[in-house]
Amino acid sequence: MGIVVLLDAFNGLIVGAFYGLMAIGLSLILGLNGVINFAHGTFMALAAYLAFTLMPVLGFWGALVVAPVLAAALGFLVERFLIRRLYRREPIYSLLLTFGLALIMQDLIRTIWGAQGQPITIPNLLDHPLSNTYFFLTGYRVFVVAAALLSTGALFAVLRYTRLGIRIRAGNADLETVATLGVNIYLLRAANFVLGIYFAGLAGILAAGQLGLTPTMGDTLIMPSFVAIVVGGVGSLLGSLLGGLLIGVASGVTTAFFPAASAVVIYVIMGVMLVIRPRGLLGQEGLLE
Repeated sequence: MGIVVLLDAFNGLIVGAFYGLMAIGLSLILGLNGVINFAHGTFMALAAYLAFTLMPVLGFWGALVVAPVLAAALGFLVERFLIRRLYRREPIYSLLLTFGLALIMQDLIRTIWGAQGQPITIPNLLDHPLSNTYFFLTGYRVFVVAAALLSTGALFAVLRYTRLGIRIRAGNADLETVATLGVNIYLLRAANFVLGIYFAGLAGILAAGQLGLTPTMGDTLIMPSFVAIVVGGVGSLLGSLLGGLLIGVASGVTTAFFPAASAVVIYVIMGVMLVIRPRGLLGQEGLLE
């Protein structure tokens, strides 16, 4: 029984890493752009399909680098020509826009690549168990967790030590003051949106190697990613990652004992968190209180 619990817990940790990466991107976009991006999961799927197309030419590692950048470039165009027009309107307008955009993009993916799933080939170096006893501990799964942690650390370094990152953090605190200091807030929001989409793309490629590649792959990850933001704390990027890992592991462990409740437990955790600590694990006081 113990090995089964460890297996399910580790599977949950991997899925939680996907939740965390998605939640970081969502949190970035929600914080500065004020947009609830329902197209986030579709951008994730698009990046995975772009990687699938690029792999015969660039290989897995090249596609892992290039595909999220291409998805982020499309995100820049979406922000520039669609979302930017709605910043001064109620948030419901951008929510509806991104929801409709998600449907359109999903249909385009089906048209271009087909409705059936596609295989993603991961490098042979990562496709083997690292232990005979813990057979579920493969090189790829360890790589996924490491990639999530390293990419999050790199984002924190950008936000802390670069001019762009400092401006993004300042904009989250007081965008009007940043604008009065001469910063182009439209360009700042565009750069922030691109960063958020990049993390969705990275999550998509990593998830495709573990969960498979389908046009609707983002649909199963988008809502738990929103839950991860609430659990981790609205406004906290580290909290979003921790929230994703927490609900992923909790869902995995629940699978070992009560498989039918593995999805429900995610929302139970959110409900309990909202009751006992509305700000989340690392969120700022007052955001949900």
